[in-house]
Amino acid sequence: SDTATLPCTPRTSLVCGAISEQTMALAVFQGEVVKGFGRGGKQLGIPTANYNDAVIADIPQSMGTGIYYGWAQVNDDEVVKAVMSVGWNPYFKNEKKSFEVHLLKKFADDFYGQQLKVVVLGFIRDEMNFPSMDALIAAINNDIEVANAKLDEPAAVAQKSHSVFSKK
Repeated sequence: SDTATLPCTPRTSLVCGAISEQTMALAVFQGEVVKGFGRGGKQLGIPTANYNDAVIADIPQSMGTGIYYGWAQVNDDEVVKAVMSVGWNPYFKNEKKSFEVHLLKKFADDFYGQQLKVVVLGFIRDEMNFPSMDALIAAINNDIEVANAKLDEPAAVAQKSHSVFSKK
């Protein structure tokens, strides 16, 4: 289709063929994991690693708020699938922008103070408000399914060896 030849942006990545049409990451981030609002794991059952304000301040204007997918690495650990929320969490009425990363791997312990590297590959959806906690959790679980499928595509798998990630 004609749209496949357009440059992919976070807003058009799904429309123009997502990762299969792009060879570059949308954005790369690296920074310290800090305590967030304490809702991801406790209230939602979906733990997140939160970036500090310095990383949030560096989010490019071209990367709007919303839900994204990509790869993540804690310190020099294995590179794992991730889904990310960038924005204001309308359901919780945040007054402060956040960048939360849910790693699609279970970790035994928190990793506050550790270094988190993220390669953002594609956009899933805009952030939105939800009528209930259950609706929010259902949407997040759907985001995780979408991310899982997108990250199994060959072009996405190739980004797992992005230069930002430490080699063991």
